[in-house]
Amino acid sequence: MYIYLSILNLVTVGVAMAQLPQGGPDEKEKTTALKDLLSRIDLDELMKKDEPPLEFPDTLEGFEYVFNEKGQLRHIKTGEPFVFNYREDLHRWNQKRYEALGEIITKYVYELLQKECHLKKVTLPVDATESEPKSFIFMSEDALTNPDKLLVLIHGSGVVRAGQWARRLIINEDLDSGTQIPYIKRAIEEGYGVIVLNPNENYIEVEKTKAQVQLSSDSSDEPAEKRERKDKIQKETKKRRDFYEKYRNPQKEKETMQVYIRMIQREAEVKNKVTAVALTDSVHNVWHQEAGKTIREWMRENCCNWVSSSEPLDTSVESMLPDCPRVSAGTERHELTSWKSFPSIFKFFSEAMDAKNSSVKPTPTRRSNRIKYEEL
Repeated sequence: MYIYLSILNLVTVGVAMAQLPQGGPDEKEKTTALKDLLSRIDLDELMKKDEPPLEFPDTLEGFEYVFNEKGQLRHIKTGEPFVFNYREDLHRWNQKRYEALGEIITKYVYELLQKECHLKKVTLPVDATESEPKSFIFMSEDALTNPDKLLVLIHGSGVVRAGQWARRLIINEDLDSGTQIPYIKRAIEEGYGVIVLNPNENYIEVEKTKAQVQLSSDSSDEPAEKRERKDKIQKETKKRRDFYEKYRNPQKEKETMQVYIRMIQREAEVKNKVTAVALTDSVHNVWHQEAGKTIREWMRENCCNWVSSSEPLDTSVESMLPDCPRVSAGTERHELTSWKSFPSIFKFFSEAMDAKNSSVKPTPTRRSNRIKYEEL
């Protein structure tokens, strides 16, 4: 069985805070006083002033939106696209409304994966009890039995879940550009087994009992909302720690000191089973993974990264990093790279499969300008 991977990685953006100017003793006292004043101001409370309750519908119909026959989100009455600034000068409220709609869309996409793509929802770990942490993925019926080929879809980091590339595209553009459904349907048509992974859905909410909530509220003189925020942070931290402790491998951690990508752990197995890897605007770095020469050579021959670029689709884009070839996705918008490169990725998979079957390495034009990194 040949395995193909399609991955979307999101860019992490760092924000640097400006430093206050340094001066004499008087200036330092003023600066200290200003910092003390700012520390006393609760920005969340200021933003909540005169803000309507954060109570939103739990269905698309409740929001008065529906997806039309073209997969576009439209208002039921006006037919207009989604409006973010539903209330002027209330950005926080509008953002919370947008997030609430996003959660509904996540469930809607889950339904489409099952109803339209005929995938089944599989709970992981498969032997988890009712009270244990668990998540889920989606699979075609032949995902584990298809003797020829398997497509594994992996979304990027952030709020997206299984079956999604970008929530923004689903809401503002359409389902085709924002979800993995076109990939899934085409893969099934071409005889692939399909697995849709869900790495961002890696823990579950565990609600406190009323007795626990009452005990927590009686034990502190802090404002109720501040206690709720602290409790939420502590709860999420504990969930992640519990999940990690249950499924960690202490022996492997002792051997490697950190968890590397699976290929480094099982290089021969990956090379034997994985035929091609397609990435879209990935920001990976092989130096961070301590990948050896043989792995880098395999990546250059079997992987391709469709990156955001103003160049036409499949135009070679040079990179100084010794990893896989980079080609243009035909768009400068990061979130659109998976959709715009859709036909090229399946062509790439087809070429890789033909080469595997014939034991002859193809020489696609997208790789013709590849740099010989070992010679640099």
